[in-house]
Amino acid sequence: MPVTTSTRVRPAVPAPAAWLGYAGLIPFVALAAGLWLLTAPYQGALHGALLAYAAIILSFMGAVHWGLAVANDTVETRQLVASVIPPLAAWFASVAAPMINYSVLIVAFVGLCLFDGRMARAGRAPAWYPRLRVPLTAVVVASLVAAQLALL
Repeated sequence: MPVTTSTRVRPAVPAPAAWLGYAGLIPFVALAAGLWLLTAPYQGALHGALLAYAAIILSFMGAVHWGLAVANDTVETRQLVASVIPPLAAWFASVAAPMINYSVLIVAFVGLCLFDGRMARAGRAPAWYPRLRVPLTAVVVASLVAAQLALL
């Protein structure tokens, strides 16, 4: 009896999505590094800039699911709900006390990444999407953790 191995085809991330996604990490990494490298007078501005950028990107990532939900003939309520939670979390993080704000953003980015994978497996998001989102989310979370630690 021949032994067969089943290999699951993992579609490649489209090059424009990869380039733009990874370029979007530059502000996360640069601002988090700046919190460690620059002195106190600059840290407030860097902290505000990082929180604002993270909130914008988190809202954008949530909106992806709104677009995916309304693009289908049958609307997936979970995707619509999931699309509005990230901007609400981003807003809360933008008004929350220091240290809480980064924690909220970290939880929201990780939660959304897990949801992205679930929707891709269910055929409600492109199959390649988790292959992009997981490494991007890892860098985002690492940047936010580094920023949070810099403020201790």
